[in-house]
Amino acid sequence: MNNNDLFRKEVHSLKRYVPGKPIEEVKKELGLDEIIKLASNENPLGPSKKAVEAIKDAAENIHIYPDSLATALREDLAKKYNLHPGEILVSNGGEEIIKLIGHTFINPGDEAIMATPTFGLYATSVLHMGGVPIQIPLKNYKHDFKAFIEKVNDRTKLIFVCNPNNPVGNIMTQDEINDLLENIPDHVVVVLDEAYYEYAIKNPEYPNSLEILKKRPNTLIIRTFSKVAGLAGVRTGYTLTSSKIINEMTKVKNVFNVNRLAQAAAGASLQDEEHIHNTVSLNYQSLGLMEKYFEENHLEYIKSNANFIFVNLGIDSKEAFQKLMEKGFIIRPGYLWNMNSWIRISTGTLEQTEKFLHKLDEVLNEK
Repeated sequence: MNNNDLFRKEVHSLKRYVPGKPIEEVKKELGLDEIIKLASNENPLGPSKKAVEAIKDAAENIHIYPDSLATALREDLAKKYNLHPGEILVSNGGEEIIKLIGHTFINPGDEAIMATPTFGLYATSVLHMGGVPIQIPLKNYKHDFKAFIEKVNDRTKLIFVCNPNNPVGNIMTQDEINDLLENIPDHVVVVLDEAYYEYAIKNPEYPNSLEILKKRPNTLIIRTFSKVAGLAGVRTGYTLTSSKIINEMTKVKNVFNVNRLAQAAAGASLQDEEHIHNTVSLNYQSLGLMEKYFEENHLEYIKSNANFIFVNLGIDSKEAFQKLMEKGFIIRPGYLWNMNSWIRISTGTLEQTEKFLHKLDEVLNEK
């Protein structure tokens, strides 16, 4: 047996996900005392204090396996969204949901339509199961739903819509989503990835996906506690969909996929509306500071309804990434999405944002 036969053949076609650089690694690498990470769309306010207290309380029982179905959390979510708990699956972050979607739906040769650039794990989850990702370039920096519709055929199993789209940050509106849904067969499963939902609903044109789900059971809505709730470190996401789909997805998930501390933290964070409000408010203040700087300096950017912003610096993104890192800031360079003069910047505190813009100005004005 040669090495190529040792592994599942689809693994050879997969690309490794490149996460943002860890703060400690950069400090050690560059000999810096302070690093501000604006790369991974994390919450600059941290987690809710209620979530932290819930973790402390739950820590006494970590010798006991967690509830495999996250019953209490699903009941809380069901109450929040006026759904039945059987229409909710809790996961180890949104990433696990995406992987489970591939495992649940994709047979070899099945096709899944998605944008490019978008969140890279959609294509990975499809490729891993022998499926074919149909990647449609953005048009005017948005999902090209006309091209999506044209690509639907009898092999189409899934359509992924990242809304707001990562890395660009903009939304597809209610009218645009309706147009897509009206022009595709009902059996095609539409995945609405709403990882940035709590930020996006500030835009009145953002779609009401729960109303879509009521009319169209072959819809999956992905949301997460990682972003607005500040729980990225304990990994908790969830999907809202039909009980029929939940039943099948539950068969392929890991038994104890969401740990005891994560379930406790997520449940507590649902009760802390003030923390959510403060997070969203700070986010748009930070975005406003960056937009003002970009406009004053004639830099092209995409209007964002997420907790990050995508901007065209007009210089090599690898160079910008390195220079900003040497000045104490980690961002995401656009070459990762084949948009080489762009960078993605997460929102921070107002102090962090102002410091970042000062350092960015230095980079852009270096000769």
